[in-house]
Amino acid sequence: MKQVRVRFAPSPTGELHIGGVRTALFNWLFARHHKGKFILRIEDTDVLRSQKDFITSVIENLNWLGLNWDEGPGIGGDYGPYFQSQRLDIYKRYAKKLLREGKAYPCYCTQEELLQRRRKMQREGKPPVYDGHCRDLSLAQREKLEREGRKSTVRFKVPHNGTVKVRDLLRGDVNFENKILGDFIILKSDGTPTFNFANVVDDYLMRITCVIRGDDHLSNTPRQILIYQALNFDPPSYAHIPMILGKDGAKLSKRHGATSITYYREKGYLPWAVVNYLSLLGWSTPDSQQFFTKEELIQKFSLERVGKSSAVFDYQKLEWMNAEYIRKMDTDELAKLLIPYLKKRGWVKDKVDSITYRKIFRITELEKDRLRTLSDIVELADFFFEKDFAYDSKAVKKKLKNDYVCSLLRRVKNEVEQLSKFDEENLERTLRKISKELSLSTAKAFHPLRIALTGRMRGPGLFELAAVLGRKEVLRRIDRTLEMLKEKGYGGSASGRPQDSGSCSGGSNPPPPAKLAPSSRG
Repeated sequence: MKQVRVRFAPSPTGELHIGGVRTALFNWLFARHHKGKFILRIEDTDVLRSQKDFITSVIENLNWLGLNWDEGPGIGGDYGPYFQSQRLDIYKRYAKKLLREGKAYPCYCTQEELLQRRRKMQREGKPPVYDGHCRDLSLAQREKLEREGRKSTVRFKVPHNGTVKVRDLLRGDVNFENKILGDFIILKSDGTPTFNFANVVDDYLMRITCVIRGDDHLSNTPRQILIYQALNFDPPSYAHIPMILGKDGAKLSKRHGATSITYYREKGYLPWAVVNYLSLLGWSTPDSQQFFTKEELIQKFSLERVGKSSAVFDYQKLEWMNAEYIRKMDTDELAKLLIPYLKKRGWVKDKVDSITYRKIFRITELEKDRLRTLSDIVELADFFFEKDFAYDSKAVKKKLKNDYVCSLLRRVKNEVEQLSKFDEENLERTLRKISKELSLSTAKAFHPLRIALTGRMRGPGLFELAAVLGRKEVLRRIDRTLEMLKEKGYGGSASGRPQDSGSCSGGSNPPPPAKLAPSSRG
């Protein structure tokens, strides 16, 4: 039995699409399951659209996902080069072979002529394929066209009659009539190969045993099989996996949301969460297992369990799965992954000292269960780093307009100043005592302080976050809130209690006025 050899062959003409990643994943899993080889080949013959940045992006993203290849860029192998732009002489050699054997011919038709004939065929209700105009030109006719300065492509000579049978591992036999294929180009006028021709030559020379790709390529396969037959090559097996669709049933595109894997990487999705989710798009286990380790996925993957129906990309499910993986992470490991997002906002210096790291670690503990992606830390934890954060306008109007708020905050400030030890336990004990003495429910006592410290109504534990901020910062934020309330005329009296002052002044040196922000995610 031959060793399994599969390949992923992206064209670097844009960012790596989520559908391409799923194709790479299925190839990688198939190779690992069968203890075979996974090859990365870069199909960069489109000189105008191929870019080095996109090649770099493909390599970086596959490495990030953990889809390591056994042969290809950066590794080499026995069947390279693995960039098609470095294999042009190989394609020309095989094209000349087909020309010599009369299985291909030069075509001198211009784009304008081809367009006119195609339109004529469409009007007549015929398949808009090449009409064979240059198929039987004599040598004299060709020489005349060349003297006129016409450049030629090389077309493959498709038999007029008969069918091509594609044996697909998922769909069974699929037949294509030759007459709907037409004589297709295998070498462009600039000497670069077309997709179908380069694929055949490379897959054969690289000993590819099975081609696993999207079913949008199914229509290419009969042309490739014809080339295999003309070159006397044994074709590989084929498995055309279902496309990924948006929720509206259309092919997944930017109008459905982000489709580039780079977006998910930068947004802060965990690589294995992405791999786990994509593995379930078109494939499943008999028991409908949802979460897999790498070893489990490799062991259980099989093409027999790949469905024929298109899979729907569900952004919410991916986000949910990512959040589940985040919650299971070791806190220390997660904290280190969050640091780059904090650095990007300028909240953390390039070199993180031990004191700063302890703060980040504690924040990670508090926010871990609320993170959906790593980048969420910027929104969830901004108040830990932003001293002059904006207050949520709805929170202020709902919780800080009450008459008792100013006296409550001043009382909390005085008690906090006198605490012998500033920690979570003492803070909670103190605030519960104050709420009891002022005949306030804990909710009425806790909410104003939370808003004073964070600007919002929801978040991690009040006393835990206060302990992370520290005594000095807690006192400063209470002063800042008192000054804001004073300016707005909120909380002026204190429930009519004679011992309460009507002043909302935050101290002799109040901080600058605070901003009110629209209501945001808590």
